[in-house]
This record gives sequence, C-alpha cells and structure tokens, in this order.
Amino acid sequence: MEPQKLRVKLGELASTSISGNDISSSCLYVSALAVLHAGQYAWISLLIVGVVLFLFRKIYGEVVGALPMNGGAYNALLNTTSKGMASLAASLTLLSYMATAVISANEAMAYLKNIVPHLPVILATVGLLAIFMGLVIIGIGESSKVAIGIFIFHLSSLVLLSSFAGIYLFEHGWQVFTENNALPVKHGALPMALFFGFSAAMLGISGFESSANFVEEQKKGVFPKTLRNMWVVVTIFNPLIAFLALAVLPIPEIEGNREALLSIMGNQVSGSWLSFLVSIDAVLVLSGAVLTSFVGVSGLVERITLDRILPPFLLKRNKNGSTYRIAIVFFLLCVSILLITEGNLEALAGVYTIAFLAVMALFGIGNILLKVRRKHLPRPERSGWLSLFIAIVAVITALAGNIILNPDYLAVFMEYFIPTISVILIMLNRTALLKLLLRLIRYFLDPINRVLVKSYRDINRTIDRINAQEFVYFTKKDDVAALNKVLLYIRNNEHTRKLKIVSVFPEGEQATPNFVSDLDVLDREYPEIKVEYIQLHGTFTPSLIKKLSMEWDIPINFMFIGSPSEKFPYPLQELGGVRLII
Repeated sequence: MEPQKLRVKLGELASTSISGNDISSSCLYVSALAVLHAGQYAWISLLIVGVVLFLFRKIYGEVVGALPMNGGAYNALLNTTSKGMASLAASLTLLSYMATAVISANEAMAYLKNIVPHLPVILATVGLLAIFMGLVIIGIGESSKVAIGIFIFHLSSLVLLSSFAGIYLFEHGWQVFTENNALPVKHGALPMALFFGFSAAMLGISGFESSANFVEEQKKGVFPKTLRNMWVVVTIFNPLIAFLALAVLPIPEIEGNREALLSIMGNQVSGSWLSFLVSIDAVLVLSGAVLTSFVGVSGLVERITLDRILPPFLLKRNKNGSTYRIAIVFFLLCVSILLITEGNLEALAGVYTIAFLAVMALFGIGNILLKVRRKHLPRPERSGWLSLFIAIVAVITALAGNIILNPDYLAVFMEYFIPTISVILIMLNRTALLKLLLRLIRYFLDPINRVLVKSYRDINRTIDRINAQEFVYFTKKDDVAALNKVLLYIRNNEHTRKLKIVSVFPEGEQATPNFVSDLDVLDREYPEIKVEYIQLHGTFTPSLIKKLSMEWDIPINFMFIGSPSEKFPYPLQELGGVRLII
C-alpha cells in the first residue's frame, strides 16, 4: 500500500521556525568560537560564512526543487547515484541530528541551571528530550506552534540585545573596540586567522539542512522561503553579535565567557535584567533546536525506512499521523548517549561538526550529479557551476580546518560513525549475509540435526520474504540499453526477484515485436530477476501510478521512472514518491 502522508502542511512561518531555531541558536556560541580563533576579525569570518550560505541557498533550492521529497542529501544521492552512497549521507545526517539534540538539550539545561541553581542537569536533559518526543508524537502541527513561539521570542531577544549594545556604544564610545583591534593577530597572520575563524564559524550554519528533511510537510513554494529566511537571520545576527561583542568586551573576557557570551553582553550593556532575559532565550531556542532534530530525523528515517534501509516497524503511525516509533527510538538513542558521556559532551561536538559539514559537502556533490545525470529534470532554479564548486571547496576547507584545530574529534567521530554505517550496511546486504550464513551451516554443521534444519529453513524463508517485494519500472520508449541499466541498478541496489516493466500506450498502439523479443533476452541475461512486461492503454498520470500501486500492492517508492524532461506534464512531487534511476 502507498504510505500515508502526514495531513498537516506547514506554512512559511512554521517551517522557518522549525528549521530556524536550530540554525539561529548558533548565535549563542558561534561568535565566541570565531573570536577564539580569529580574534578581532571574527565578524569578517562570520560574514564569509554568510556568503557561503548564500551559495548553498541555490544548491539546496535546485536539488530539493527538482526532487521535492524528504531525506535531504540522502534523497539527492538516492536519485542520482547508488543506494550505498545515499546511505552514507543518511548515516552522517542521523549522527548530526543525534549530536544536535543531545548537545542542545544539555546546553539548554546548563543555561537553566544559572537561573535554577540546584537543577539536576542530566535528569532535566532527559526530561526535555522526553517533552519534545511527546510533542512530535502528538503531531507536527502542534509542535510547530511551539517552534513559532520560541523563534519569535529568540529574534526579539537578539534585536533587544543589539539595540541596547548600540545605545551603550553611543554613550561609552569605541575605546574597547580600538583596544581589541590593537591586539596581535591570531595565528600570526591575517589569512590564517580568517581561515581558522571561518572553519570554527561554519558551525553557525548547522541546521540549514533541516528544512530539506521535512519538505513534504511544507506547503507548495515554502521551502525556498525557509532557505532565504535562515540565510537572512544568520548573515545579519552572527556577524553583528560578534562585532558588538568586540565593541563592548575585551577579547580575553569574551574567550573566558564563551559558553554564556550573550548573557555577559546583556549584563554589560544594560544590567542583570537583560542578562536574565538572554538566559531564558538561550534555554528556549536551544530547546527549539531539540525539536528541530526530532522533526528532521522523523522525516529522514521515514524516507530511508520506506526504501528498506531500516526495519519497517518504524513506519507505524498513530491517529495523528505521526511515526511515533521513530521519535521513541531517537529519544532512547539520545538518552543512551547522554548517560554514556555522563553529560560531558565535548566529544559529541566533534561528531556534530564533522557530520554536518560532510552532509553539506555531499549535498553539493548531489547537485553536481543532478546537473550531469538528471539535466532534463525540471527544477524551479539552478545554481551556477562556479558558485557550486566554490561552495563545496569552502565546506571541505572548513572540515579540514576543524580537523586541524581538533584532531581528536576525527577519532571520536569514527567511534560513532562506524557502528551507524555498519547497521545500514547490514540492512543493505542482508540477503547476501543470510546466504553466507546458510553456507556456513551447510559446511560446518550437521544438516541432519533437526534444530539446524529448522534454522536453515527459517533463514531461507526470510530470504524469500525479503526478495518477494516486487518493483516496477515505467518506460515510454523501446530503449533496451536503458532497461539494461535499470536491471543492473536493481540487481546491485535492491532486494527483489521480480520486476514489472510497464509501458503505457495510447489506444491502438503497442510495443514493437523486436522490443518484446529483446526483453526476453534481458530476462535470460538476469536469471536472478524475473522480468514481466506489461502493456497498458491510457495515459501515464499520478492517478494511474496510485491505482497500480494499490492493485499490485507495491509501494510507490518501489516504482521507478527515467528522468523526465521539462515537457513532462506533472511535477515530480505529484507522482507520490516515484524514484529516478536513469
């Protein structure tokens, strides 16, 4: 059956708030990080980050506009390259969301402890994660209302802080800024200071990828607006906060208070009341980043589960249309990491940094593959080749800079990445592994033993059940070479023993005899896949796809087409999740 879609469609404010809370929470820490590595030139590093993010607006707009389905970088690579490559992007994105949720929740409670001194941080962090798990289970519409409230309060707090900092400078002058600029340049030279400052400041755009992971829950035309809005917030506030911090606080004081820089700024420019307000804002917006992680991971995991990369039990929905099991499993994983690290989350920061920068780079690579392999696929906008390469190089540069600054982070990242990718690789190759297990049973053990015989039969039945899933490929022309590519892709990427090749002809037309005989040759060429050719008369429409999906009991995401041209009458999102493979 076709998977049920969430009923709620989010508007611009709700979608921007969900993804914007994550990226805008960076204002709380990224200015201090940039100052730590770029000193008085931190605000310039943050402006460069804004330029890079501007380039990524076009990249995300082109990829998601052409392939408007949940999954972000995973979806981009799935429809342009192999399932294994797409799974790499999925693993990195999952790690990024997990690290984001745990770090944000823990930091939110650490800020709250400044207001409530005896707060048990670890227990409170678990409680916060549980609250947002509950909100997502209730439904994305309800959770978006919370996100909107947090986002508006956060932007108001930043405007208030910036305004009072401006008044403070008008009254007290620019002496502190002048003294900071007179200090020696970090790392001995301006280019190195900007390089390391830029590398650290790229953390300020973490969360930009979130909107692409729940694009199917957004109203038509909303996604590019979320990209624009996030870019505006980051490009204005991150450099501005860094500039104002350098104007009102000496650099040593900024570095010494980097975990609560905005609170210190608030106290400096207007007193304890503004410091308290900023602390409340920090608790709320970091909590909003937790919500973003839950919403984003729900969209991503649902997509990769539909593609049989994760177990199907995760797709169960409640009466509100939420995939509640995904939220529960994600909550349990976050809590386990929190308890294992005992709240000391510096190591997870390394996972966070490397994972999200790698995801950004893979998205850029996905854009290249889209241009080359799906060049005729309609899309609302296109990124330029030069800007695309500059953006990818910038992200790779930031990734290298972070590894140079924190070489231990790479080792910690691998400790989390290897188990994650291992689980996905096992799912991708589960039939091959089961067949290997059968060979081991036959070779090493006595097949007469009843227990072993039963195990042998059970494994065989499991393999048959996995391979029983049928796939469909819709073809509009007699192109045997293209069909050969289709069979190669399915053999190398999917678990199946049967493929329906379907042609939809106008009344009175049919396939040529040569094409039918060529299909018989292909069927013999791939003995592990039974090819069934079906000719239908009518018009290829979304309603026909849905009808065949229900009639044959084949989910739409197991149906493939070639890349459509701009003359194709339907947007890809109207086809219900049909995949592109050639």
